[in-house]
Amino acid sequence: MLKNITMGQYIPGNSVLHRADPRTKIIWTIVLIIGLFAANNIYGYVMMVALVGIILIISEVPVRFTLRGIKPLLLILAITSVINIFAYPGNTVLISLGSIKITLEGIFQAVVIAVRLSLMVTIGSVLTLTTTPIALTDGMEKLLSPLKKIRVPVHEMSMMMSIALRFIPTLLEETDRIIKAQSSRGADFDTGNFIEKAKSFIPVLIPLFVSAFKRAEELATAMESRCYRGDIGRTRLKELTFTRVDRNISILLILFFALFIVSTFFI
Repeated sequence: MLKNITMGQYIPGNSVLHRADPRTKIIWTIVLIIGLFAANNIYGYVMMVALVGIILIISEVPVRFTLRGIKPLLLILAITSVINIFAYPGNTVLISLGSIKITLEGIFQAVVIAVRLSLMVTIGSVLTLTTTPIALTDGMEKLLSPLKKIRVPVHEMSMMMSIALRFIPTLLEETDRIIKAQSSRGADFDTGNFIEKAKSFIPVLIPLFVSAFKRAEELATAMESRCYRGDIGRTRLKELTFTRVDRNISILLILFFALFIVSTFFI
């Protein structure tokens, strides 16, 4: 389960998405997620699935590795699907068992929710898998820079978000190490019902929190020893610039969303 979480990890590469400016990827990631919620018919969802598939191919990131991030959501997808199938109102009744009715609209809604969640996780994973934490921080800071005029700590916010993303795989590795260490000492994490399994993970949380605070303290000490003082007087080795790659990506996605809007609102 822990190895299936891909959010926050980065895979080096030289694909079009790897070379694109992080601001371009952040903006279009947000637009894609908005598009997922704007789609209201089969044509829109088919187009979004096709686009995400093309993005996966272009990113040159192993498709199996990216889709592996959906596995932790299977339980959530199953629960939401069951709720929508049995509780979502509809006129086309397929099965009726007393007060329980399964409608075609409920099945469609369950599929829609599953597709939305899966595509959201996939899109977010592609963003982090093709963007280094430093580039992601710089991109978010540049996009939020207008907020500096009203004294919003943009740099600090961007740094915290970047560190949080970077710490996801680190904490997962630490959790896996603690579980293996306790399993070698006789701890059982696999048998019993759901509640018993949840209780068996309580001894994992204490050393995990201790390790997390220790790593945070070490990170703060390392940053202070390198004279980190926030955004004041800070320079960058690589300045962000929009290139032909960003222009081509934006043009293609604008054309896609023009067709998407037509298929969603006019068909």
